[in-house]
Amino acid sequence: MKTCSGILIRLSFALCLALLCASEDFDFFYFVQQWPGSYCDTKNSCCYPTTGKPAADFGIHGLWPNYNDGSYPSNCDSNNPFNQNKISDLISSMQKKWPTLACPSGNGVTFWSHEWEKHGTCSESVLDQHGYFKAALALKNQVNLLQALQSAGIQPNGGTYSLSSIKGAIQGAVGYAPWIECNTDASGNSQLYQIYLCVDTSGSNLIECPVFPSGKCGSEIEFPSF
Repeated sequence: MKTCSGILIRLSFALCLALLCASEDFDFFYFVQQWPGSYCDTKNSCCYPTTGKPAADFGIHGLWPNYNDGSYPSNCDSNNPFNQNKISDLISSMQKKWPTLACPSGNGVTFWSHEWEKHGTCSESVLDQHGYFKAALALKNQVNLLQALQSAGIQPNGGTYSLSSIKGAIQGAVGYAPWIECNTDASGNSQLYQIYLCVDTSGSNLIECPVFPSGKCGSEIEFPSF
C-alpha cells in the first residue's frame, strides 16, 4: 500500500511539474505592427503581394512570445510546421491585415509560415496554429493604430512628429505604453517603422510591457506616406 502511495505521489508531482513547465513556456507576447511606407522606403527591395498593394495601414508583423528578461524562445517545435489548411477560414482576413512586402512576396504563405514556425510554435501550449493567427487578427481589430495617430493630428504624409507625441497618442487610445521601432532612410531620416504592444499569455489582453526591446529612435521621426 505504501509503495502504491509513493508511486501515486511521484506521478502527481511529475504531472504538476509538467503542467507548470507548460504554463511557463513564455511570459508575454509582443504584438508587432508594421508601417508599410517605412518598410518600402528603407528596405533594398519591397514587393507587393499577389493580391495587390496593401491598404495604407499598419499591418501585422507578428505575435511573438517573450520572456520578462527580454530574451525570447524561437523555433520551438519542428514537428509542427505551418499548415495552410488549418487556417483556411482566416486567409482572406490575413491577406488584408497581415500582408507581406518582402521580395518575392507571393500570397503571404511564406511570411506566415516563418512567423508560425519561429514564433507561434513557442506558444503552442496555449494557442494552436489556428488560435495563434486568430488571436493576432483579433488584436489587430482591437488596436487601430492609424486611427489613434490620425485622431491626434499625426498623418502619414511624410511629416515629422515628436516621438513623445506618437507614444502619447497610442497610449491615450489603447491605455498602454507602446515601444516604437524606427528605420533610417537613405537621407538619414529616422522613420516610424514598427509599434510593439504587450499582450498576456492568453494572446487576448493588452498589458503593460514587462520589458522593452533594445534600440531607440530619434526625438523627431518621420511618418512616411504609402
